[in-house]
Amino acid sequence: MRSAAVVGTGLIGTSIALALRGRGVATYLIDRDPEAARNAAGLGAGLVAVPPAPADLAILAVPPQHVASALREHQLRDLALDFTDVASVKVRPQEEAAELGCDLSRYVGGHPMAGRERSGPLAAQGDLFQGKPWVITPGAGARRQAVDRVTELAELCGARPVVMSHAQHDRAVALISHTPHMVASLVAARLLHGDESQLQLAGQGLRDATRIAAGDAELWTDILGSNATAVADVLEEIALDLREVVDALRDLGAGAAAPERQRTSRAHLTTALARGVQGHGRIPVRTPGGMRLSGVAAGK
Repeated sequence: MRSAAVVGTGLIGTSIALALRGRGVATYLIDRDPEAARNAAGLGAGLVAVPPAPADLAILAVPPQHVASALREHQLRDLALDFTDVASVKVRPQEEAAELGCDLSRYVGGHPMAGRERSGPLAAQGDLFQGKPWVITPGAGARRQAVDRVTELAELCGARPVVMSHAQHDRAVALISHTPHMVASLVAARLLHGDESQLQLAGQGLRDATRIAAGDAELWTDILGSNATAVADVLEEIALDLREVVDALRDLGAGAAAPERQRTSRAHLTTALARGVQGHGRIPVRTPGGMRLSGVAAGK
C-alpha cells in the first residue's frame, strides 16, 4: 500500500493514520470538522487534503449510520481504488450501501477491536491496534484485491486479521462489546442516586466495572441502535438471570423464609457467581506466544 485516505479523524481514524504514516504510507486526512483534521495532522497523521490521484484504499472512520452515505459520496468522487470502514456494526451498513447502489466489489467492511474511553484525534495512538483482532467482513461480490488491501491495512496497523460474515460479527460484538457497554452504563447510572458519603468509599473495583461507561453517549446510541436486535437478545437473557438473582436475594433478606427456601436461594446465588467465574475464565488473554484462554478456563 502506497497511499491511503482516512475519512473521519476521530480516535480510530487518526490512530489508523498514525500507524500508516509510521509504515511509510502517504496518508490524506478528510473530515467535515476542519479543526479535527488539523489536530490529526498536527500529530503527524498525514496531510489535510484530497489525494491528487485515487488512493490505494479509503478508510471510512465514521459512525455506522453514516458509512453507506460516505461510501457512495467518495466512490462517486473516485477518492480511492478500494474502500473499507471501521464501524462496529456490519450488517446494516452493508445493506444500506447496497440500497444506495454503491460498488460493493470495491468495498470490504472492517472493524478493529480496539478503542479508548476518550474520543477525538488528540486521544489517538499509533500503536492502538497492536496485537488486537481486526475483523474483516468481505461481501459475496468483493474483489480479491479489495480483500487483500484491507488485510494489508490491518497488518500495517499491527493487528491480527480475522475474517467473519457480517452477521457473525454483529452477534459477536453484541456479546463481547455492545451489551457490556450498556450494562456498565446502567451500573454507572445508579451512582447518580448515591450520596457523597457513599461515593467516597468507591475503589478500583467500581472503576473497573464502569470504565467503559465513560464513552461518548451519542456515538454509542448509534452503535447500539444499529445492532439493536442482537444486543436486545443478550440483554434479555441477562434480564432473566437478574430476575432470578433478585428473587434469591429477596428470600435471603427475608429471614422469616422457610429454611429449605433459604437453601435454594443461596444455591441460586452461588450458581450465578460461579458461572460468572467460569465465563470470565473464557476471556482470552494475550501472551508472548499468542492468545490463550485464562487459567480458569484452562482448568488451572
